[in-house]
Amino acid sequence: MRLLITGGAGFIGSNYIRYILSAHPDYEIINLDKLTYAGNLENLSDCENADGYSFIKGDICERGILDGLEFDAIIHFAAESHVDRSILDAQPFLQTNVAGTVNLLEEARKRNCIFLHVSTDEVYGSIDQGFFYENSPLQPNSPYAASKASSDLMVRAYVKTHNIKGMITRCSNNYGPLQFPEKIIPLVILNAIKRKPIPVYGDGMNVRDWIYVVDHCRAVDAVLHKGEAGEIYNVGSKNELTNSDLVKLILSKTAEKLDCDKNELLSLITFVEDRKGHDRRYAIDPAKLQEKTGWKPEMEFEDGISATVDWYIANKQWWERIVSGDYLNYYNTQYAERLK
Repeated sequence: MRLLITGGAGFIGSNYIRYILSAHPDYEIINLDKLTYAGNLENLSDCENADGYSFIKGDICERGILDGLEFDAIIHFAAESHVDRSILDAQPFLQTNVAGTVNLLEEARKRNCIFLHVSTDEVYGSIDQGFFYENSPLQPNSPYAASKASSDLMVRAYVKTHNIKGMITRCSNNYGPLQFPEKIIPLVILNAIKRKPIPVYGDGMNVRDWIYVVDHCRAVDAVLHKGEAGEIYNVGSKNELTNSDLVKLILSKTAEKLDCDKNELLSLITFVEDRKGHDRRYAIDPAKLQEKTGWKPEMEFEDGISATVDWYIANKQWWERIVSGDYLNYYNTQYAERLK
């Protein structure tokens, strides 16, 4: 197959490209990425000379960006994805996540190719008990989640109106190597290494289901090959933790790896004012995906966290180039203003 992968220089996209090159070495991959603050070609430095791989720097919102390119499927990862940033300024999320997706849908319609839209469980909103299913109502509570729900609906509209071969995956929270330091798991690891305060929103009791990024990549691949046009597939591991328990586990693993006092790292936890519209609990049922494709998560959570901590400790050069710039100064300033 010839795959156009959008956002392939980001966290999940780069892991997916690496997975495809290993699982399907005969496939051709075109990586289209704008290289915004979270896109980093260093994520694929070991893949850039692989047979069948090519990179194009470009914006998914740009009309004609795909002219002259041939491919059998679009795997659409590219998105603005950070909730905090969407609260501060929603406009980039509307532009990239909605307008950019529509632009790609038009390209899929012209070519009659597969369109696999990688979405999020956040489109369902929050749930106190039980699980969200693929037919659950969409009730997004942040500008980010609303922009993704909007793009999901546009995929549905193109399937119904233009009969494109569109599919949607909605995944729970990812973690693993190469994740940008604005996300909670790498932020906790790096702040622990540098002995900086570790911010935790509200009372720390917000619940998330965590999945290792390679398990997510395997799920997307399963949907690409075994999914049905017009269908939605939840991708989760039913591995729920409160943010407080998550942070404590990460700090315990980090202390073990650094051979330092765990209590020293735990003392860095700093509770801050809760985020606006903060969803209390996400929980999705992946049974449909498992039944239709045979996929199931393979990475045990504690093993995945251990491997992730190892990666950030071993790849200091990678994250130092990021945190030395304006990014973390901006991010930590936002938290500092909320310190209790």
